[in-house]
Amino acid sequence: MTVHLTVEHGPHAGVPRTELLRRARVVSRALQLDDTELSIVLTNDETVRRLNAAYRKKDRPTDVLAFAMQEGPGGPERSDLLGDVVVSVETARIQAAREGCDVLDEVTRLMVHGTLHLIGWDHDTRAKDVRMRAETDRLCRLAARRRRTTPARRA
Repeated sequence: MTVHLTVEHGPHAGVPRTELLRRARVVSRALQLDDTELSIVLTNDETVRRLNAAYRKKDRPTDVLAFAMQEGPGGPERSDLLGDVVVSVETARIQAAREGCDVLDEVTRLMVHGTLHLIGWDHDTRAKDVRMRAETDRLCRLAARRRRTTPARRA
């Protein structure tokens, strides 16, 4: 998977670019999205509010928006374009403080949630919500694991 990360109004403390990209790649491998392209935008509440108002007719900020490229006109022409995940780091920081977790972990959760929406997951029923939360948790645990490197053996 090719992951494009755009950071607006940043850098954002506690959200290292390289680590978020690593986590996005771990998630994409776990979802078998090898031949796709994903765009992640880290931004603020005002930008997300404007997008939410324009595309969802909800004039308020939210934590994450997902724009699937496989839907609508022109979607099927480029099957490699998965879509865009737009995360409000401002809202993620508030949610992380409320949940008692790192902002990086919350941004990861939102990125995973948005990516699942891009591949067709939804939470419009209780059963779907339970499954999506479980899959989000599984992928977040996987993404947060640091690769262990073994020291080189001495001859």
